[in-house]
Amino acid sequence: MLGPAEVRALAERLDLRPTKRLGQNFVHDPNTVRRIVRSAELTSDDVVLEVGPGLGSLTLALLPAVAAVHAVEIDPVLAAALPGTAAERAPALADRLTVINTDALRVRAADLDGLPSPTAIVANLPYNVGVPVLLHLLAELPGLRRGLVMVQAEVAERLAAPPGSRTYGVPSAKLAWFAEARRTGPVPRAVFWPVPNVDSGLLAFTRREPPAGPSRAVVFALVDAAFAQRRKALRSALSGWAGSPAAAEQALRTAGIDPLVRAERLGIADFARLAAARPE
Repeated sequence: MLGPAEVRALAERLDLRPTKRLGQNFVHDPNTVRRIVRSAELTSDDVVLEVGPGLGSLTLALLPAVAAVHAVEIDPVLAAALPGTAAERAPALADRLTVINTDALRVRAADLDGLPSPTAIVANLPYNVGVPVLLHLLAELPGLRRGLVMVQAEVAERLAAPPGSRTYGVPSAKLAWFAEARRTGPVPRAVFWPVPNVDSGLLAFTRREPPAGPSRAVVFALVDAAFAQRRKALRSALSGWAGSPAAAEQALRTAGIDPLVRAERLGIADFARLAAARPE
């Protein structure tokens, strides 16, 4: 495990200056790392995709718990250093680690050719791209069945929000296409170096089958259109999407949805049903 002293010593050795641009806030509390691994409910057969392993605090805790860890790190210095850290601190387990030096938003299934397919994602996601990274990876890697990610506290709240909640919105609906999500608790600022200016939270999810109907791209375009004017009744908010207010009302009634409700009242299955009812 990497405690505060080890994290700072390793950073100094690498001449590392954490940047906000890459969302570099490194967990240095072993108890928090153990809690993350425990809450992820992993099995020894799991292959974990870790995004942003940084200096390796979480990586070292994951290696004994799973069959393999694929660590995606955008920073070339950190990516180059991580195998050595694993070899030094967990020599018997270092062969379970594969480091991929790339942007998580550019990861494709082909990048993992020849490697065991990841079954879970466990990561301290960069605050500035947490939502797009999570949605991209779930879309690109259908073998990801579950996960536990640490994100900004308010982002965790939004992602887990149910329809009708004040925090329910585009991220909530889009994640619901892929998975059922739930918050699993807060993470204090003091466990990071450098200390962030925002609170963090843990979000767990379990993949489920998407709703029947049109493609994800079609449904997501509808979600974006509906929430672009979230304070308006859907009859008005979707007039551009449908072609006219009358066409929007027709589609809503065909889908069994009150034309006067707002987007925040619809679950992802409602959006899929509405997308299928759009007039040609």
